[in-house]
Amino acid sequence: MDSWRKMKHSFSFCIFFVVLSHHGTKSFEQATAEGDIIIGGLFPIHESVNVTVNYDGSENQICDRFSTANLVQSLIMVQALEEINQKQELGNLTLGYLILDSCGDVTTSLRKIPSFMRGNCNTSAQQSSPVLAVIGGYYSEIAIAVTRLLNLEYIPEISYGATSGLLSDKTRFPSFMRTVPQDNHQARAISEILDNNGWTWVGVLTTDGEYARYITERLWYYTNQKGICFAFTSVLPDNLNDYLLGKSIESTVKTIIDNENVSVIVSFAKPDHMMYIFQKLLNDPQGTRRIWLASDIWSQSPEILNTKKHTLSDIGTIIGITFKSGNTTKLKRYLDDLDENPSHHNNNPFLSTFLKQHGSTSSEKLKTMIYPSAVFSIELAVKAIAQAVEDLCTDRDCKTKRPSPLELRGALWKAKFHMDGKNYSFDPHGDLNTEYDIVLWKQTSESLDVNDIVARYSILQNSLTFISQETKHAFYIYIGNVTSRCTDSCQPGYSKTSVSGQPRCCYQCEPCAENTFSNTTDSEKCNPCEKNYYSLKGSSKCLPRKIDFLKWGDVYLIVLLSFTSLGAVLTIVVGIIFLAHWNTPVVRSSVGPISIILLLSLMITFTSVILFGGPPNSYQCQARQVVFGLSFTLCVSCIMVKSFKIVLAFEFDPVIQSVLKKLYKPYLIIAVCMAGQVVIVTTWLIHSPPTADSEITQNNMKLMFCNEKLIPAFGAMLVYIGLLALICFGVAFKGRKLPDCYNDAKFITFAMLIYFISWIMFGPVYANVTGKYIPAVEMVVILISAYGILFCQFFTKCYIILCKKEANTEKSFRRDIRNYSMDHKGSEDELSSKGIQNPTLSLSLESFPNSQFSDSITDWSSTRQPSDSSNSLSPVSNPQQNILQNNLNSSNTLKRISSLPTSLIK
Repeated sequence: MDSWRKMKHSFSFCIFFVVLSHHGTKSFEQATAEGDIIIGGLFPIHESVNVTVNYDGSENQICDRFSTANLVQSLIMVQALEEINQKQELGNLTLGYLILDSCGDVTTSLRKIPSFMRGNCNTSAQQSSPVLAVIGGYYSEIAIAVTRLLNLEYIPEISYGATSGLLSDKTRFPSFMRTVPQDNHQARAISEILDNNGWTWVGVLTTDGEYARYITERLWYYTNQKGICFAFTSVLPDNLNDYLLGKSIESTVKTIIDNENVSVIVSFAKPDHMMYIFQKLLNDPQGTRRIWLASDIWSQSPEILNTKKHTLSDIGTIIGITFKSGNTTKLKRYLDDLDENPSHHNNNPFLSTFLKQHGSTSSEKLKTMIYPSAVFSIELAVKAIAQAVEDLCTDRDCKTKRPSPLELRGALWKAKFHMDGKNYSFDPHGDLNTEYDIVLWKQTSESLDVNDIVARYSILQNSLTFISQETKHAFYIYIGNVTSRCTDSCQPGYSKTSVSGQPRCCYQCEPCAENTFSNTTDSEKCNPCEKNYYSLKGSSKCLPRKIDFLKWGDVYLIVLLSFTSLGAVLTIVVGIIFLAHWNTPVVRSSVGPISIILLLSLMITFTSVILFGGPPNSYQCQARQVVFGLSFTLCVSCIMVKSFKIVLAFEFDPVIQSVLKKLYKPYLIIAVCMAGQVVIVTTWLIHSPPTADSEITQNNMKLMFCNEKLIPAFGAMLVYIGLLALICFGVAFKGRKLPDCYNDAKFITFAMLIYFISWIMFGPVYANVTGKYIPAVEMVVILISAYGILFCQFFTKCYIILCKKEANTEKSFRRDIRNYSMDHKGSEDELSSKGIQNPTLSLSLESFPNSQFSDSITDWSSTRQPSDSSNSLSPVSNPQQNILQNNLNSSNTLKRISSLPTSLIK
């Protein structure tokens, strides 16, 4: 039953083929050779068909555009088969052939394909052996149609040029194989060439055939990944006899000329298409001198350029992508040995006709049309079939039991064949992934050299490699400095910004913003600088950012630190002087212990100035304000205690004096004043302490500074000191008219005025000064305040101690008091009449409680009595002397006055 079904199925196909073969032209030219195994060949010996329709509806088809190059390709197959027979590689088996002309047309090919089937159906007396495999066709569109038909009889088709990726689908084309890579790889190779040379704005010429549509789509896919754009895509009719071809050529030429910035054009058109385009372009100066990337379909077709009228330099540079090249030596020898007598080649009418036309020059002309890539691909196809036949016929006699096409197809999938020392086999898609050769067209004195291989593209490694440094050098000499871009390259320091409505290859170059950079050409974006680096607008690199602060070597800081050191030294010197003259009237009248505390606080204040210089850190930032705030608060507190002491000593009203005596607790007052400042700075440090911070200045430097953070706390610290100083000023101002020997109040007033003026100026200056000198402002104010206190409180005293020792005696002290009292007689009389003691006199007595000075008071007092009789009373009636005498005996008063701050005697 199964055998009957197979016979019925085979008979049905034979009927179909016989019917198909009787339609169309009456007969086809074919090249044949007898053999045990017949191999079919389908070559576009003519590249187009001229079809005319008769009045009765019939068609006349004439194949035209004879291609010498394609005739040579058919001879490659013949030579390879004959070589196998001559070497008896298959033993006693011989290989024959049946070669047909596809005429570059799908319909014509389908009408001729039944010739490959007749042998299988035994309908032809001329050919009894079946065709087991077909080599061809060359074009993908023809190969797709032919393999569908051949697959009805499982006849494998091995193409040497059809590269469409569609044919790799074995579910649709199970009988198709090829000895060339599919176009997906060629598209990748072309995209690599474009990318390596920075050609991002290219034109594309293609046809509406299957091959061109597929490879154009794949090229777009790969170039899009690399940021390469198509400036234009011109689609030409695939059929060379299409009536629209002329208009399409003219439109394409106009497009090329109009796109002046497109210097590189990729073409998947056929050789004749390119011939017409070049003829038109060379008539216009704007159409010349471009770089052409030729696909495999025309990359080795020198006939497209009429070298009699033009040279290659007129066109520009042509870079071709070809299949792997084979050794042409044997083929050239075969062509040389061809008999020039056409009658010797009656089995090959194509060759016979060519020999008739060209005679003795035939072999010369044929050799110029050898494509090395075709030699490799066709010979490899023959080798694959021969190996499959050998594998099938190893264990059986194929002369009597010929293999079927299905058996041969199975053997081809398994075959491992070799050529030129390398092994090959078909992959699961029926492809051979070899490699591409990159050729560079060169003009010679006689013709065009289209076979100069300069590089190779590896499919497996996806890499382009030059043959040698010499070929690489020659390649770049030919292409020169050609650019093909929609927009000029964005230089380092700029980035590409897309333009609305334009392809991404058309962009604007925007300078990198500050603190960003780009160090490559055509950068997609600007990169931010690393920390502590900066860049200006439009920079190609980042520079290390200089760190700025008040450095120790800065001249301003050196000057300020010199004054700080001087102040500290002077403070120490004053302390030594006071301690050395501790029991002298000047030191005793200055309230010695309080003065020492004041000197100590001044020393700390001077020391705090040092903390304002150098590189800031958080601990330093916190310490400098705290140390200054507390030390200067102690300064002002000590001065305030001295001011209160003076007022207390010269208070005339006994009631007020009594109250002030009770409230006057020097060390408690100092402690309370310090406690207030401690609360402020503690709150500051706990809530938001000062920290080291940084900011970028206008000159792109990193400014390090102390950030006070809680500004209200900083202000509260200064205001608190200011309030204490204001109290000092008010109290001291009240005692400004004391005797010259008690003029401490005047100097306190002057010191506080210096303080107020300096800190009032500090506010606006501090707010307006920027940069590293901000700390210097506060340093200056602190130094002015400290120096003001040091000078006003101690320098005049030291001057008297060291230079006017005669003024630092009790005698001099008494004389000044007596002089002051004589100058204020009226006041004394008024006070005496009220029963109030003379404060100055009392002060002097209490400051120097000794008998000698007390004894002299009587004489001094008697000289001060009024002359008038109304006041010449008994001693009891002299209240002043009584008060003085009482005061001398008052131990509490002596205790109070012994530490009274008496001013320096001028």
